[in-house]
Parts: sequence; C-alpha cells; structure tokens
Amino acid sequence: MPIPDFIRDLRRHVGHAPLWLSGVSAVVLDGSDRVLLTHRADTREWAVVSGVLEPGEEPARAIVREIAEETGIRAVVERLTSVDVTPMVHYPNGDQTQYLDVCFLARHLDGDPHPADDENTAVDWFTLDDLPGDLAATSRLRIDNALRDDPAAWFRR
Repeated sequence: MPIPDFIRDLRRHVGHAPLWLSGVSAVVLDGSDRVLLTHRADTREWAVVSGVLEPGEEPARAIVREIAEETGIRAVVERLTSVDVTPMVHYPNGDQTQYLDVCFLARHLDGDPHPADDENTAVDWFTLDDLPGDLAATSRLRIDNALRDDPAAWFRR
C-alpha cells in the first residue's frame, strides 16, 4: 500500500502541508554480501527498502513487513545501524513530508526478489563495488553507515 490509511486521513485535514513521519529502512544483504535495492517508481532512483511506521508499530517488525511487501523476500533484522532525519521530500502531488528514519542491517532468509507492489519498478542485488549511479543519496549514507566497522548505531552530530 503506497499511502497508509492514517496518512490519507491526516492529509484530509492538513492538505499538502509538511508532515513529520517515522520511517524505517534496511540495508539487506544476501549470502554473498550483495545489497538489495529497489528502483522507486516515484523518484526513479535506486534505494534501500524503506517505509512508514504504522501507528504503534515496532520499527524492526515494520521493516521486515516492508521488505516482504516491496520485494517478496523474507529477511531477518540483525541490528540497528543509524537514526537520521531526511531532507524535506516534495512529492509530485504536492505533499511535503520529512522522516525520522530508523535504519537496520538485515539478512536475506529466502525468496527471490521482485517488485511486489506498485512502489517499485525493479528489485535487484548489487555488489558493493557496482552500486548504480542513480542511487539515492540517503541510501548511500544508510549503506555506508550499516557497513562501518563500528557496530554502534550512527547518529548525526
């Protein structure tokens, strides 16, 4: 579901005004340490899997749900890798949103990745040496932070 019902309800009241939302993302690795990326239909950029937390939803469970909904695979969360705030996002319909992003490192369990919803036009595995040129800047930051030698979560200072 591209726009959760609770956001549709909010938009009826606030129109296109900026919304502050909680989001989750994941750097998903397979057994060969390739990273799973989605080609987003809205921005036409490659990106790590991400999504919006439903009210009351636990972040690690939310990203496992998002991974399955967007890519058709099952994954397990290994650890928290970063917490960051995105720049303001301006959607084609005029909506404005900024996200608090909680990012995780996850491992592929099973399933063949494919675009499992209408949010993405493609899903594929990439080696770290061959990431696409049109990778979203926020995704590059999330990948870098997830793969640092330091297991502590990254926070912007």
